Amino acid sequence: MTPQGLAWGFARDFPVAAVPAVATLVGLLFTKERRSPFVDPAVIFLVLFVAWICITFPFSFNVESSTEMLKKVLKIDFMILVSLMLLYTKRHIELLMWIVVFSIGFFGIKGGIFTLTTGGDFRVWGPGGFIGGNNEIALAIILVIPLMRFVQLQAKTFWVKHGMSAAMALSAAAAFGSQSRGALLATGAMSLYLWLKSPRKVLFGIALVAVGGLLVAFMPESWDQRMDSIVNYENDASSMGRINAWWMAWNLAKNHFSGGGFAIYTPEVFAMYAPNPDDLHAAHSIYFQVLGEHGFIGLFLFLAIWWSVWRSANWLMTQGGKTPETLWCKHLGAMCQVSLVGYAVGGAFLSLAYFDLPYDILLLVMVAKRWLQEYLLMKNPATIPQVPRENELGTSVSIAKC
Repeated sequence: MTPQGLAWGFARDFPVAAVPAVATLVGLLFTKERRSPFVDPAVIFLVLFVAWICITFPFSFNVESSTEMLKKVLKIDFMILVSLMLLYTKRHIELLMWIVVFSIGFFGIKGGIFTLTTGGDFRVWGPGGFIGGNNEIALAIILVIPLMRFVQLQAKTFWVKHGMSAAMALSAAAAFGSQSRGALLATGAMSLYLWLKSPRKVLFGIALVAVGGLLVAFMPESWDQRMDSIVNYENDASSMGRINAWWMAWNLAKNHFSGGGFAIYTPEVFAMYAPNPDDLHAAHSIYFQVLGEHGFIGLFLFLAIWWSVWRSANWLMTQGGKTPETLWCKHLGAMCQVSLVGYAVGGAFLSLAYFDLPYDILLLVMVAKRWLQEYLLMKNPATIPQVPRENELGTSVSIAKC
């Protein structure tokens, strides 16, 4: 959320995340309720990806300039593993989902109100950090909309249900108001995926066209001109700059097994590997970002993480829909898959390979999968060799011997 980005003075530099992080680590030392974080291949691939980054770090083109980003990545991924050790109940999942939805949804609601009151004449910008730019905050908002839908599906009160409807509508307006082309493509991909999965394709399709048409009609001419550049990208300097950066990353990875490290977006590197050495751009793609910074092995591990998360979310959809008590797992898996579609498409045009939010989605899927596995074992103990173990439901269950 980067809440300090909304403050002034000393508060802007206050290490907000460090306070709960330190408290959590102290608690981790004393609690007896720790779990193993290695609950799924996705976690294994995440650890291997982080290990590979650490292995290649000494071979970075500029070790000193890469250090700060390395620290940030290690902090994020370390806390994901810590969270996997401490979160294991349905209540934990619900609270985590609420925090994720509130943290990004705050900017979606605020940005949506801003877009509607200004007629879309000004862009929506983020608070700083990973999501400081208009493109970055737009993708973050898009990824949270399906999670808002999950909260709505689980809600039991009138205000939460309809409040989430308003939050989703305002967040969509904020994403459009950012004038982000990547967010528009991500929205289209997510909508297509939802339509393909919808049991009522005609009604859902009509609703999508109606809502999308209203938003497009509301936006000013400047928005239309910017979106038109998606098709006519050859005439857009920003688009051609991104393609130039992608070729740089590809050429660099072919020549350096370990990639060039985090700090490769310099005139010297572009002079060696880019088709146009004078057109410097950031990677503007999670795939080419990882490829250029950590080589083909890094890209393979990065893709393996998200493929494994996708498969686990699919497992939640399959197994969670079998009983009313586990239906929420099906909903969570489905909505997380929608967010992953948005990340896969929108991330192709943004440098957000290390952004916290997708890893929080990984966390949600992993904790829900573990909960559902233990729930199913509790319900069907006769089919499993008897090895007593206390699970979070407070009941002795049977698990398979390794």
